[in-house]
Amino acid sequence: MSSLKKKVFVAMSGGVDSSVAALLLKNQGYDVTGAHMLCWEGCENNEDRRDAMTVAAKLGIPFLVWNFKKEYREAVFNYMVREYAAGRTPNPDVMCNKEIKFGVFLKKALEAGADFIATGHYARLRREQPATSNQLLAGSWKLGAARDSAKDQSYFLWTLTQAQLKHCLFPIGDYLKSEVRKIALEAGLPTAEKKESQGLCFVGKVDFQDFLRGILPLVPGEVFSSDGRAIGTHDGAHFYTIGQRHGFALGGQPEPVYIAEKNAATNTLVMAQGQDDPILYRKELVAENLNWIGGITQIFLLARIRYRQPLQRCVAENNSSLGVELKVIFDAPQRAITPGQSIVFYSDSGEMLGGGIIR
Repeated sequence: MSSLKKKVFVAMSGGVDSSVAALLLKNQGYDVTGAHMLCWEGCENNEDRRDAMTVAAKLGIPFLVWNFKKEYREAVFNYMVREYAAGRTPNPDVMCNKEIKFGVFLKKALEAGADFIATGHYARLRREQPATSNQLLAGSWKLGAARDSAKDQSYFLWTLTQAQLKHCLFPIGDYLKSEVRKIALEAGLPTAEKKESQGLCFVGKVDFQDFLRGILPLVPGEVFSSDGRAIGTHDGAHFYTIGQRHGFALGGQPEPVYIAEKNAATNTLVMAQGQDDPILYRKELVAENLNWIGGITQIFLLARIRYRQPLQRCVAENNSSLGVELKVIFDAPQRAITPGQSIVFYSDSGEMLGGGIIR
């Protein structure tokens, strides 16, 4: 498909990645418009918005600011609070991609006449040639890991569908982060050496645990060792995450302790002693809310249960019920399997097949 006269709206966050995405597309002949999303109170006049606007001016492209504060609060913030309150550990980045960037942003861009949207995600998208020249087969869009394995963000894109992907571009997926910065420097973009943003926009420069304690109630409960001994109290199981290191003492030993289990119903925590305590490890999990980008064709898979974890070999069971939930059995025990987090599946060739939520 020729890029000439194809209209693309680039989600410009104010960082170097989306800045270079816009530059690359403009150089390829696309009709590029930059769009900055306002997702939380106080971000109307912040540095990111100003940087995005400055880059757009440097590139000579139109620049829009779209207000998605209401949608973000309902779909991302409220989701996060509900999940923590229920004792799970959510992934707001996954939900933001699903509901905001590739949800309301994509919808509004298409309504405004766009053929595509583009983001600064490190991921690679390719089209598998259809069987006939005039028919696009289901499952023909393939989403793969980025060339820069240290920056690959395909893990956060597992909710995307064929209907969304046909309107998506990921211009920097074939570049290393160092190459992206070099392109920005050579083009004189003001974001070339800007540091990467960290954390969630609604948290700001506040410790996340302090933030949670400001929105969820304190509910004291008991803490137990793995052999059932009561060793202390906590201020609410919903504040803790499986695998998180904690300051409790087990038997007076200096070895660090970690949260191995938490029970929201009884408001209790169970602690593991040391990184290698068997209670921290499991070989099985159940995933729900599944999404398969091109349809699953295999039961022997690679998967990761957290961002940047090395891919792990596993088997997907109960093939007949894949649309509802999936039992996953790993070849090797996995540390700190965490309900509410995402499990994302890959093929041996690096294609990201889809994912689900750990139950």
